[in-house]
Amino acid sequence: MDYRRSLERSSLSRKRREGASTFTMQGREWDLLPGVFAPADSPSTATALGLLGLAGPAAAARGSLLEIGCGTGLIAVSGAVAGCERVVASDINPAAVENAQLNAGRHGVAHKVRTVHSDLFDGLDPDERFDTVFWSSNYVMAPESYRYQHMHERAYVDAGYAAHRRFLAEAWRRTTPNGSVLLHFSTRGDLMALMGIAYECGRALRILRTVPVQEGEHLVQHMLLEVVERRRSGGRADAVPAQAGRRG
Repeated sequence: MDYRRSLERSSLSRKRREGASTFTMQGREWDLLPGVFAPADSPSTATALGLLGLAGPAAAARGSLLEIGCGTGLIAVSGAVAGCERVVASDINPAAVENAQLNAGRHGVAHKVRTVHSDLFDGLDPDERFDTVFWSSNYVMAPESYRYQHMHERAYVDAGYAAHRRFLAEAWRRTTPNGSVLLHFSTRGDLMALMGIAYECGRALRILRTVPVQEGEHLVQHMLLEVVERRRSGGRADAVPAQAGRRG
């Protein structure tokens, strides 16, 4: 997918959402501040909720959750509402951090959700560990030389996959002993490039779940990837299906 189309989507969404507003998703109303990624303008957030098992009134979750790139906080707050005992919602966009805090208060989980202004993991306490580290990533790759024109664009494209490289290299340091690192990706991104980066970082990608989503004229496969340690067998790491019955 041409990254310029994603930048156009960012520009259109930002102009459409110039003022503070609300939107409805998963039967709940959410605050949306200007300059923050709007879940209603893209299928990615609702799809991520489904992939994580957080969609619907019967959703259940437990343990601790770190969400990278939280945006409005919809996923982080949904995790807390579903039962997560401790949630940290982080974003590089200060407006998103404020937005996530608003929505945690709106849905009565401010006592369980801490919001952090952070470039990936930089703003976290050094010793913080989580049962689940999750990122619904900006999976469209822009050229390495691209310079962001607005913070909002960072939710749509990743220049040279620099953020993905850091995530794959660093996320495992933030998990509890039995914790997991999960990444929402899609075929609008470059999966082969991501696999290569994972290999270089000593990691591999395991496909836990996939779901097809019609996006305009394109049928896009969205996937929940688990980032795991690469087996030292001398072969190249591939994105492979999880074993039958494995829970994502």
